[in-house]
Amino acid sequence: MRVVLAEDLYLLREGLIRLLEAHGFTIAAAVETGPELQEALLTHRPDVAVVDVRLPPTLTDEGLQAALQARREIPGLPVLVLSQHVQQLYARELLADGTGGIGYLLKDRVFNADQFIDAVRRVAAGGTAMDPDVIAKLMQSTSRRSGPLQRLSPREREVLELMAEGCSNSAIAARLSVSDGAVAKHIANIFTKLELAPAEDANRRVMAVLAYLNGTAGKPS
Repeated sequence: MRVVLAEDLYLLREGLIRLLEAHGFTIAAAVETGPELQEALLTHRPDVAVVDVRLPPTLTDEGLQAALQARREIPGLPVLVLSQHVQQLYARELLADGTGGIGYLLKDRVFNADQFIDAVRRVAAGGTAMDPDVIAKLMQSTSRRSGPLQRLSPREREVLELMAEGCSNSAIAARLSVSDGAVAKHIANIFTKLELAPAEDANRRVMAVLAYLNGTAGKPS
């Protein structure tokens, strides 16, 4: 699996390169500025991009904007962004196109190798990998909205939050101390309440997560 990595801090960049290569990834390019990132993404068209939000020359949201621009030119390009802090605006921009293959992790997650690698693979496969703190921040601005999301029970919301983190059914069952069958039933209810049209289960999971994080729901086009 080919990765384009963007990180301006030398030691962290080299550490990520070694970690990814140790788990079988190929580094197509490792860059440190926004313009270099955009060029690398369009040139290499990787299986996944791992991107620091803040890159030179502006050190604001240069990395995120370069990744989003490349994603507009390469629809569905998987992007996992890393940030020091939760920025709701950044998360909203990442979610805006309503497709999967996205992740937003706080940088301290990088130091948990297994969790980080799992997140990279999940995003590359078209799923989501959202930090729990990012989910909580997004929910602050969507919890009062009306519509299908309000039909979800508290337990169904818990299940959706764990789906957004990227948890499998068995992992959700373990976290909530319920059976796999109970989780499957909750997920089926979620699909129905969010009015998601029949599709492959993996796609419906992503659509449910995106509807939840965006505070919207309805049949995908």
